[in-house]
Amino acid sequence: MSRKFEDLVALQQRLLAPGGCPWDRQQTHETLRTYLIEEAYEVLDALDSADSDPKKLAEELGDLLLQILFHAELGRLAGTFDLGDVIEAIYLKMVRRHPHVFGDTEARDAAAVLKNWEQIKAEERRGGEKSAAAPGSLLDGVPHSMPALMRAHQLTRRAANVGFDWETPEAVLEKVSEEVRELHAAPPADREQLEEEAGDLLFAAMNVARFLKLDPELALRRANDKFETRFRAMEQEAERSGRKLENASPAELDALWERVKAASRETTR
Repeated sequence: MSRKFEDLVALQQRLLAPGGCPWDRQQTHETLRTYLIEEAYEVLDALDSADSDPKKLAEELGDLLLQILFHAELGRLAGTFDLGDVIEAIYLKMVRRHPHVFGDTEARDAAAVLKNWEQIKAEERRGGEKSAAAPGSLLDGVPHSMPALMRAHQLTRRAANVGFDWETPEAVLEKVSEEVRELHAAPPADREQLEEEAGDLLFAAMNVARFLKLDPELALRRANDKFETRFRAMEQEAERSGRKLENASPAELDALWERVKAASRETTR
């Protein structure tokens, strides 16, 4: 395994060396941002089909690994950091954040591990850029560049780790109902308030999934997939009847949607 890793590192170095790949040699940390995100999402897609195609997951993880090596080699060429720094940083961090494995701290379950993890991260932030005059926040380090749903999950999960959370699922659902009522009450012409209230509703709905210990990103991805499957089925059924969806009335579209829903439920039984 170590030999294969060394070969991959050498390959990336060759691509970036004089006489290597012209495209690779033009890249910077900034230009590679899009590819890093794309490869991460392709790994997620592969995870959805990992049971049927584990080789695809391995391939996509390799693509993601290459992005890390690419950034590390750019750092080495610039004299700012290298792959050794990357590996050492994560190694030391994992040891530091697992005192229940590498130290004397006890953690009886996964919840205790997460609580310890957040406390250690907070201590790291206090010992870093923040000073006593400007103490670090528990929410520091949640990237603004995260997709909004993922960022909302991370922010509220951290707050929940110190007890700032609802006590029951019913209380979270009541919050959703409250936000629905506030959205209803917003003036239709006030776009700014509508946006704010719609955002509050989305935020509350995300918290329902988080409180139930579900991954809201995964839940929404599955909802997206379900909608796509059913809408495609609507298109196919309309085509079989010689019609197009854009020519159907709202009532006809609703009826077609309900038929597709009923058929999909029968299929999954």
